[in-house]
Order: sequence, then C-alpha cells, then structure tokens
Amino acid sequence: MDAEHAQAVPRGGAGGRALAAITLTVAALTLAACSSPAPPPALSPAAASDAAVVTPSAAPAATAQTLSETGSSLMAPLFARWGPAYHARFSQVTIRTTSSSSGTGIDAAAAGPADIGASDAYLSPATLAKHSHLVNIPLAVAALMVVYNLPGIGQATHLKLDGKLLARIYAGQITRWDDPAIAAANPGVRLPGTGIVLVHRGDDSGSTFLFTSYLNAQDPSGWSGSLIGTTIAWPRQPGELSAVGTDAMISSVKSAPGAIGYVGVSYLSRVKADGEGEAALGNSAGGYVLPAAGTIQAALASFTNTPASETISLVNGSGAQAYPIVNYEYAIVNTAQTSAVRAQDLRAFLSWAITSGAAQLARVNFQPLPSSVVTLSGAQIAEIKADT
Repeated sequence: MDAEHAQAVPRGGAGGRALAAITLTVAALTLAACSSPAPPPALSPAAASDAAVVTPSAAPAATAQTLSETGSSLMAPLFARWGPAYHARFSQVTIRTTSSSSGTGIDAAAAGPADIGASDAYLSPATLAKHSHLVNIPLAVAALMVVYNLPGIGQATHLKLDGKLLARIYAGQITRWDDPAIAAANPGVRLPGTGIVLVHRGDDSGSTFLFTSYLNAQDPSGWSGSLIGTTIAWPRQPGELSAVGTDAMISSVKSAPGAIGYVGVSYLSRVKADGEGEAALGNSAGGYVLPAAGTIQAALASFTNTPASETISLVNGSGAQAYPIVNYEYAIVNTAQTSAVRAQDLRAFLSWAITSGAAQLARVNFQPLPSSVVTLSGAQIAEIKADT
C-alpha cells in the first residue's frame, strides 16, 4: 500500500487505525434507478428534533439545476430514494446519481465531474494535502455485514464469527467450514465440510476499508495494518473470487457454495432474497450481534468526541450490544464551488439530507446521525461557497 492509502485512524472509543484511498478513474455518471415505494418510517427522537422543513435561506436557487453524485455502492440505495424525494420537494433540482465505489466518488469530487462523492471512508491526509478544499461530511450511519452461502445452514441460524476467525479465513489459514475453530464458536451447529470460497471486492471499495479495519482491530498480529485500505494486496487463495461493486459481491457469494463475503446493510433484503446467511459478528466485549437499530446505536454511544473535521473510525466500539462494523456515510464535497448558485444548491441538498432526508434512512437499514454530529455536519456544509 502506498503512502497516499495509509493513515492512522482518529477514534473516539476503542483504539485502532483507519485508512482511506483514492486511486480509481472517475466513472461516467448515469441515472440511478428508484426503489419501489414503502410506507415512511417514523424518525428517531434525535432525528425528529433536527428534521424541520427546509427554510427559505436553506432552499436551493429557483433556477433549474442538476447535482451529480457518484461513489459508495453501500450508499447507492439511499441516494436512489433521496434523489426522487428531493426532486418532489424542489422540482427545479434533479439529483443525478450512479453507484460506483468510494474511491471513485472521492476522485470524482476532487476532479470535478461529480458535485458529491459518496464514500464509506473518510479522506486521508495525503488526499487533503493535494485537495485542500475537500471535506468529508457525514450524512448517515451505516453498518457492514458478513454474508455466506453455506448448504445445510438455514437463514435462521446466524453463524458466529469474529475478527480473529475472519482474519484466519481471509489469510487462508482456515479453509473449511467445519474447521475446529469455527465449530468452537458455534456449539450445537452441524457445520458441513464445504470448502470456503473467499469473495472480496476488486475495486476501490469503502466496504473493503471497513472490513479490513475490523480484522486489524480485533487481530492486529494476524491482520497487519498494511492490509487495511480501500484496495489491498489480498493474500492469494485458490478459488477466490474478486467482485466489482456490491451487486457483484452478492451474486458471487450466491453462485458459489461455501462462499463468504462482506456487503453493506443497505442490501439486507437482497441478501435474504438470495438465500444467503448473515453472520453474527463478535464485538470488543466478546458478544456476537447482528446489525440492527439498537446495536448500531449501541456502537455509536461509545464514540462521544467526533472532531470538527468529522474524520473518525467507528469500528470495534465498546459495549455489550455494540455492532462492531459501523461507519459514517460521507459526502465528499469541494467547498470552493464554481458559482454562488451551485454552492447554494449543494448546501440546500446536504442540509435537507441530514434533517428531512433522515425519513428515508430506515428503508435502507441506516441510522440517523446523533444530534451533535448533525451540528458538526451543518457547520461543514456552511463552508461550501463560491470560489471568488
């Protein structure tokens, strides 16, 4: 991993490190498809207190405008809802979105083809040194799942896996599902002797950043810091599969009996529909939990000092019920915009996203930002201005 990809991770709770990377060529922007409508969920008390109707001063300009977004496939299902919802509220603004990867999103925001780069990873010091006007603004809270295709194990059984087991699996030290180490973590489960097929992302992926951060946090001697990043040199394994994008990750796991992979919680319904299993992940307290509203909130509760830059890892937080792979979903934005109108429209949309837009979060299994982080994000949004 080169210097631009590596950095220490600021943390508000349990110690660790994080990295962010930017290396991919920017993908062409296309329209994202809308998901089918669903009844709107109620906002959490924290989100409801912040989700007021957008005031005229925070509204977009009256002229027709298109804002473009690309990046994180984990966040794509949310932008597929946000775009139409925002256009319904402000018909003069169209949000044009495409799912790619976190690295592509960061590149696009830095180079200019996209107004917003969606990323599961925050900006590295090396990137900020090159692009001093970029900021990473949290819009929501997400989580990463570990999924598998294991014949004979129904979806009602959630295999228990932790960072140490997963590090050994992805390092090729555990190659069969009935390995004694997996069996010891799952007493009473009849594990098949199926070989493990490793599936990992082959693109510049924020999901890889989150997954490898978790492995290192729980097993630093077994998974070194050099193997954390949005792109890494994976230990080579026979039969391994490389997937570009979350859809390909899910399809690859489905196609190969014995396969294991990692995907964002926004794809939980797709994972269930495909018949794949979801692991209960080991946390820093020794418990095994699934990603849900309560466990994500429990993880957030252990991080109480998000800095003004909002650059922080939320991986491996403390708490008996804390889900261990939680993250802020970031909008990567250039604060020096080409015009006052463009700056106004960006401020208006991002302000809406962290307030009224929170009504869409539960539909993709995300959680709203804590009220203190809404304030920090609002302060960063206010810095988006015309470059004069």
